[in-house]
Amino acid sequence: MSGSVVLLHLAGAIALMLFATRLVKTGVERAYGDVLRHKLRATMRNPLMAVLAGTGLAVAFQSSTAVTLLVASFAGAGIVSGIAGQLAVRGAEIGSALVVKLLTFDLSLLVPLCLTAGTVMFMATERRDWRQFGRILIGIGLLLLSLEMIGQASEPLRDSQLMPMIVNYFAGDPVTAYLLAALVTWLFHSSIAAVLLMATLAGRGFIPPELGIVLVLGVNLGSSIIAPILTRRADPGIRVVPIGNLLMRGAGSLAMLVLFLAFDPPVAMLGSTVPDQIVNAHILFNCIILIAGLPLATLVYRLSQKIVELGTPPEPANALADTELSALDEKALDHPGQALANATREVVHVCETVEIMLNRIIDLYDKADEQKIAALSLLDDRIDKRHAAIKLYLAKLTTRSLSETEALRCQELLGACVKLEQVGDIIVRNMLAHVSKKMERGLTFTDEGWREITAFHDAVLTNARLTFNVLISRDPETARQIVLEKDRLRDMEKQSSQRHFERLRDGTVKSMETSTIHLDTIRDLKQINSLLASIAYPVLEQQGLLRGSRLQAATT
Repeated sequence: MSGSVVLLHLAGAIALMLFATRLVKTGVERAYGDVLRHKLRATMRNPLMAVLAGTGLAVAFQSSTAVTLLVASFAGAGIVSGIAGQLAVRGAEIGSALVVKLLTFDLSLLVPLCLTAGTVMFMATERRDWRQFGRILIGIGLLLLSLEMIGQASEPLRDSQLMPMIVNYFAGDPVTAYLLAALVTWLFHSSIAAVLLMATLAGRGFIPPELGIVLVLGVNLGSSIIAPILTRRADPGIRVVPIGNLLMRGAGSLAMLVLFLAFDPPVAMLGSTVPDQIVNAHILFNCIILIAGLPLATLVYRLSQKIVELGTPPEPANALADTELSALDEKALDHPGQALANATREVVHVCETVEIMLNRIIDLYDKADEQKIAALSLLDDRIDKRHAAIKLYLAKLTTRSLSETEALRCQELLGACVKLEQVGDIIVRNMLAHVSKKMERGLTFTDEGWREITAFHDAVLTNARLTFNVLISRDPETARQIVLEKDRLRDMEKQSSQRHFERLRDGTVKSMETSTIHLDTIRDLKQINSLLASIAYPVLEQQGLLRGSRLQAATT
């Protein structure tokens, strides 16, 4: 077999591994994301629980980077402290290392079981939770299959005359090997995939143990760089956690490399085989970083704040009210396709503002002040201005000669913009009023009542993001999922109301004091979800999947 064919097979196996990892992560986010986010909010107050929560989330999401981004968003919103967020990320790194350890065992029998069971569950039902669990099983099966494929694809390299020369070069130049491993991990966007690849190649005899330790340290450097790059344009409060992780894990890997090269400790104690030594070294490194990070947490957090502040230009006091650039080019009106694209860009800006408002309103229920309330009201003014501009722009466009498809798209964008404007009004006129009332009277929800509200809000926010995607992609499967979720949220509302009235019957004081706010908030969130779900209707109508107020049965 020629070298190019071997590399092609190896590239295909690696691509399957990356896809399978993403498939598992997507399935977990869609099926259990709301619950996991809610659990994270509730447990991050305690440092030990923050570490354990990060570990559990990394195992569930199959990605420490995903956990880092999630925790960073919570820290940026003030839901958790920056120190607790960094401890959670420390736990997430250990969780991802444990996933690697689990996947190195002989799990070949699980491949057909996971693929069969996952496919049956995904195709045999329309229930969202079952379909997503089936997606998770398929992803696990493909991940295990990809590891077998990597081993088989690399087998011909045993007879290669070039491979020993490459390995010997990197063994003699550990700094280059360290940086190359960091680059590969950054390209993969997954430390799990990078370590699994190295362990698999080491099992075939291609990587000696000393070089494997160097590569593992490079993997940890590369993994620590991913989140800071992805959040480089985010709010300063969000960037602090990824920067702190880079300081601890990235700098820790560099320090550990220097110590390893200086003292050349024996690696046999890490395991009886080279793959075990590589994986165990990965786990040991992250445990050391966690232990070292506990006493240094406050120092690292302050240092990361200083670094973020140095790279953040000062914002004007009225930043929320600043006028933004508009995509509504009047010159493009004579070219309907281009004009519709411009209008779509502008509607996307409205979607982004609505998502910001949805994110911030739930935080105000927990901790509000007059300044934050006023800032949120300014966002609604921004939506009103954009809505008026888009409506006028599309009205002018309808005076041109449009095809049937262009006319339908024009109506679809106008309808979406109207509904987004109504969502903004509900948040500001209704939900902000509840926030002000709660703040003025010093009221607090019961723990159970607050869990119900945040869980309902998380579900609505997830559906909102899916709706914004459908507005661009026009994917019928996602649109169908959004409408099905509308029915699920109706059931959630009924269950929440029943539990609330049970607390009222039991005479719970907090429930009686916050009864109106609780019920009205759930009602407002349900109305927001209904408005957003209706944005997906045109896609389903064009596919013949919508009949009256009910979804038609799928024909495929």
